Amino acid sequence: MTERKTLGVSKADAPKADARSSFNVTGARLERLKERARDQRRNPTEAQEALWAELSGSKLGGVKFTRQAVVGSAIVDFACPSRWIVVSISPANANPEVETLQDKKLSDVGIRVLRFSEEAVLGDRESVMKTIVSEINKPFDKRSARSQFAPRMESAEG
Repeated sequence: MTERKTLGVSKADAPKADARSSFNVTGARLERLKERARDQRRNPTEAQEALWAELSGSKLGGVKFTRQAVVGSAIVDFACPSRWIVVSISPANANPEVETLQDKKLSDVGIRVLRFSEEAVLGDRESVMKTIVSEINKPFDKRSARSQFAPRMESAEG
């Protein structure tokens, strides 16, 4: 008689923590953030329009950026998920303490944050673009940046 072979079932790894868990973002809050991001895409500031003209269409060596992306508990002006970079434009009336806290939360999970003033984007766009290109070209190891608590960069262009 031939020997019967049986298939074993191994336990799968525990599911990764939801990206929202590290930022304590509830489902309802996430939906409000997505709606607000959608509204901001429909009504961009002059500085956002100017920078989007430079970043759209994978013009920077094939690297893709999205506009008004929800990252964790924040809405960032531009996100490049493949390089773990976000670009934010600070309006003149921005609260520096809030921006610092937001940047720290993103940096703590491995996201590289670039922040520029509206004046810099509108007045010295060439310098802003050089800084962004420099950050894109820096060596970057996705594996070291990723963790089970890393937020998902979400964007619903449209």
